[in-house]
Parts: sequence; structure tokens; C-alpha cells
Amino acid sequence: MGEFDLIDTFFTHRWPARDDVALGVGDDAAVLNVPSDSQLVIATDTMVSGVHFDEQTPARAVGHKIAAVNLSDLAAMGAEPTWLSLALTLPEVDEEWLTSFSHGLREICEYYDCQLIGGDTTKGPLTLTLTAHGLVPRGQVLRRDGAKPGDWVYVSGTLGDAGLALACQQHQQSISDSHYRRVLERLYFPSPRIALGQNLRDVASSAIDLSDGLYSDLGHILKSSQVGARIDVDELPLSLALTESVDADTAINFALTSGDDYELCFTVPESKRGVFDTVMARHPAKPTCIGRITNQPEKLRLEREGEPWQGLDKQHGYDHFG
Repeated sequence: MGEFDLIDTFFTHRWPARDDVALGVGDDAAVLNVPSDSQLVIATDTMVSGVHFDEQTPARAVGHKIAAVNLSDLAAMGAEPTWLSLALTLPEVDEEWLTSFSHGLREICEYYDCQLIGGDTTKGPLTLTLTAHGLVPRGQVLRRDGAKPGDWVYVSGTLGDAGLALACQQHQQSISDSHYRRVLERLYFPSPRIALGQNLRDVASSAIDLSDGLYSDLGHILKSSQVGARIDVDELPLSLALTESVDADTAINFALTSGDDYELCFTVPESKRGVFDTVMARHPAKPTCIGRITNQPEKLRLEREGEPWQGLDKQHGYDHFG
């Protein structure tokens, strides 16, 4: 199978289509209709075999996740996902792998109403680079640099599950089969918090998605906003699978330092907490308040019962070059 047959077979037919795509897959470039009252938000992520996934990762999960990690970035900006472009580098044409991969990618495109509009295919070590585009009403984009002293710090979902799954794969932890299935699902098929991000446009002062670990990613908000934070580690939202599999301090470390959660961390001013609670009353899973922003630039204080908590692992989050 040649390059153009590959594109036609796996990435052209039976994919969702949007009315704002004037020209999609099949030409030199895509042509899109961008609303005049919106701003365009763009995010790009790369996944490399042997770094972000290995041969035991199902191809369907790889297809889902390469889209999900980008859509999570859009969620953190309050954007509505619209278009995706994919650069796919393959060592060879494996039709079974490509069928499963494209199925996983198409599923998430259908769920979030995204259209694949183009990209590139090349031969080489298995590498995937996806660019996601989204729209946000003009002037309503969420950013990292808006947190102020006194704002409350929230996170969505539960933290640390994907990290526990990875630790099990690397034979660093051993847990029950039922809990392993639960956390493996979180690692392989993360759910970008698109609806939450859009609901936060008018109430959050800052936001970020948790890709490298809460401690590290919250640090980006603190640096950009030139503020500090106090976090109560007892308030961190932990799943039953995590708390029943490891001791309390280990669970907290997973929640603080593990990557691949793809939840949202955000801040809400005291003056908007009432509005926030009203908005979240319609949300299926209300985010958890874990602390408060302080006026000590870039200082992140971890507390338990009001006292400093000293149990943090030296590894504070994933860093490709750390």
C-alpha cells in the first residue's frame, strides 16, 4: 500500500465532517471558515513510540490519546474543538495497526465534533504529531497568568490514576486486577474536560491542563501569574483504585507528580465562587477545591492539617530533558 492509498483508506472515508470546513483532506492544504466573533486556539503535541507509549499499548488507545492530549490543551483555554491535522511517521504500513489506530482517532473526533482536515505521512520511527484547532468567543480565552492572591485552587476529576497504571506496567507497583483495569483505562483513554473548560470562561481567573503532574503544572500558573499557593494534600481527589492500592503518602505523591491525568487545574476569585457553584451545579462531577493562591511568588506550600507536609518525592513532574 502506497502513501496516498494509506491516506484514502484510513483517513478519508466515514470521518465526521463540519460545515465550517470548505476544503479538507485531499488537497495541498485545508480551507476553513473562521467566525469573525471568535479567536482561533491552536495546540500541538507529539507522541513517540518508546517514550509516550510502547508495543503493548493498543493502537486504538494511541489514536484516542494523541487527540485527547491536544483537546485537553484546548479545554484549558476554554475553547470548542473544531479541526485536527495529523503528521504520521510509520516504520512500515501495518494495516491492522492502522485500522485500530484510525478507529480510536475517529471515535474521539465524532464525540467532540472535530474534523480531520489534513496532515502528512512519512516513513521512519513510529511518531505521531497532531495539531488541534479550537474556537473561543473573542476576549474569553482562559490563560495561565490571571491568578491573584486569595483565589481558590480547584482540580477536576481524580489525580494519580494514570501514574499508578504506568508504575504497574513498569513493575514498580502491584495491584488487584480490577483496580488495574480502572487505572489503565485512565492512562489509555483520558477524557479531555471540554465542557468544563467552556463553563469556566466567565468564572476562572487562570487554568491549565494536568499533563506533567499537578505540582509541576500548577507551578506554571504560579510562575506566569507571579503568585504562590497553599495546597492541602488531604483535599486532593483520589480514586478508590489508588487509595486501596498504595499507602496514603504514596497516593499523595502519585496525585502530585504523575503525568497523564489530563484533568484541569484552575483558580476562581472569591467574588465569583457563588457564580462558580451555580455553574457547577449543572456539571456532572463538581471539581474539588484543594487550596488557595498566596502573594508569595512561585512558592508552592504543601500542607496537612495546617502544617507543612514534607513527604513529596524528589521527582516533581515529567520533564523530557530533566
